[in-house]
Amino acid sequence: MFLNTLAPNEGEKKGRKRVGRGIGCGWGKTCGRGHKGQKSRSGGFTKVGFEGGQMPLQRRLPKVGFSSRVSIVTSQVTLSEIDKLEESEITVDVLKQHNLVTKNIKRVKVMLSGEITRAVTLTGIKATKGAKAAIEAAKGSVNE
Repeated sequence: MFLNTLAPNEGEKKGRKRVGRGIGCGWGKTCGRGHKGQKSRSGGFTKVGFEGGQMPLQRRLPKVGFSSRVSIVTSQVTLSEIDKLEESEITVDVLKQHNLVTKNIKRVKVMLSGEITRAVTLTGIKATKGAKAAIEAAKGSVNE
């Protein structure tokens, strides 16, 4: 097989439709657009979703979902990230100093991901059930 012998399968490629070339081709005169009306004109199409003045589907359906504004000031940290810190008492300010959370964060929650090998005290920080158990197993404590 050579590159110059490659070709698409028989019937794979179809020639383009040449409209307006007389009645013999079947696409003469109106060129498949029918008679009169907006869609027969050049440039005669409406915006997407327009239903002729009827209330469009996207406006008939109810609004769904909710995005909590609390999530803007909430962040999460993993156990392995806390284990890398030198401090034994971890607060939100300590996490901000080490760039683990951004400056606008007010609430932090520790997730069980990775391991913790030393005793730490979490103050003002929440922890998941599994993370709390891992911290207490490493002789640490969680003070929410």
